[in-house]
Amino acid sequence: MSEPQSALLLRKQLAELNKNPVEGFSAGLIDDNDIYRWEVLIIGPPDTLYEGGFFKCHLYFPKEYPLKPPKMKFITEIWHPNIDKNGDVCISILHEPGDDKFGYEKASERWLPVHTVETILISV
Repeated sequence: MSEPQSALLLRKQLAELNKNPVEGFSAGLIDDNDIYRWEVLIIGPPDTLYEGGFFKCHLYFPKEYPLKPPKMKFITEIWHPNIDKNGDVCISILHEPGDDKFGYEKASERWLPVHTVETILISV
């Protein structure tokens, strides 16, 4: 049985991140046999409250990726207005595509299939 398109895309994005790392981040799989569950290490950026910190988080991708966004959860305890007490990240680009039923976000601010793991990490 062939691999789903979402898995092929995620393998490509992981290979690209490993080939051309983004400063301040590293990414890999939680389990080498599951392309849909990633572990990310974010290094606190200079001149911020997070400078010098190392923050582990997980990305959980749906099989419908990139049509649907991943979920992101910080494993390392962190205080941030867009991260709840359980570590779940709440930012516009991780919200399902389409109109916001509450009217707070424009559709263009929400998940779009052009987003990649790199754009997610930069947004966080």
